[in-house]
Amino acid sequence: MKLSSFLKIAVLAMPLMLTSCFLHKKSVKEETPKPLTVEEQQQKDFVERVQDNVTTARFLTSKVKFSVEVGAQKLTLTGNLKMKRDDVIRLQLMAFGFVEAGRIEMTKDYVLIMDRINKQYLKAPWMQVDFLRNSGLDFSSMQALFWNELFKPNPVIIGKKPAATDTTAVYTTLESGNDMIVQLNEGKMDYSWLVGRQDAAIKMANIQYKDRFNPENSAQLNWDYDKFEMFSGKKYPTKHGIVLTTATKEVKLGMTLNYLGSDTEWETRTEVSNKYREVTVDEILRRFMSL
Repeated sequence: MKLSSFLKIAVLAMPLMLTSCFLHKKSVKEETPKPLTVEEQQQKDFVERVQDNVTTARFLTSKVKFSVEVGAQKLTLTGNLKMKRDDVIRLQLMAFGFVEAGRIEMTKDYVLIMDRINKQYLKAPWMQVDFLRNSGLDFSSMQALFWNELFKPNPVIIGKKPAATDTTAVYTTLESGNDMIVQLNEGKMDYSWLVGRQDAAIKMANIQYKDRFNPENSAQLNWDYDKFEMFSGKKYPTKHGIVLTTATKEVKLGMTLNYLGSDTEWETRTEVSNKYREVTVDEILRRFMSL
């Protein structure tokens, strides 16, 4: 299995290994903003309602139950989720319910995958992962997906309202029954979010990368949210359903969170001991699927 294929699973199917913007950045000319039409103002107002739902918590911690399907292989494990906004996302896999078997750590600079039992690891900068670079899954977008937020494929601060003069990556909205679809298109990337019309809560995020010249590189990520609970004054989903589809593979991941908290007493970076051996993708994947 190639490095890019494995990291698709590692980043999006967290149970297997337990995934600063670098996306197609464009120069934006400063222009005097044009007055918004009535429809554009309504769209802008709705998007701001969605952004107002963003929790202001800096930390989020939780116990997690994972289930993952990769082809005919299925895996169910427990673990922990620890996040510090704009800094790190960490998932820990527990074997037998109490021994840390694996870890995946995402920062703005790298993705780290560790096999604790066999003392093996794999570490890769985001920029070196073709799939992530092509599909738009950098740290900022992954953070937004984990935190249940909108995001833009440009160097903006997640959770902040866009400036009135922000003419890049403009959101549009479309009515869909009791919901609204928030859309964003940029180049080969299509982004959409299914949002409740009344509560402005994000129910689903969908990211599509289309390469008409090389269809084998196309990919789609669908991230469903359910079972919302109050956390830090805002509603946060405790059930995440994730499906990654490529030309050759489909990965399904279920993630159920329990005991949401905001613990700050943990190290945000993992130091790799010299007792650990750097291994190939195939080795570490084979170990995790045998847990």
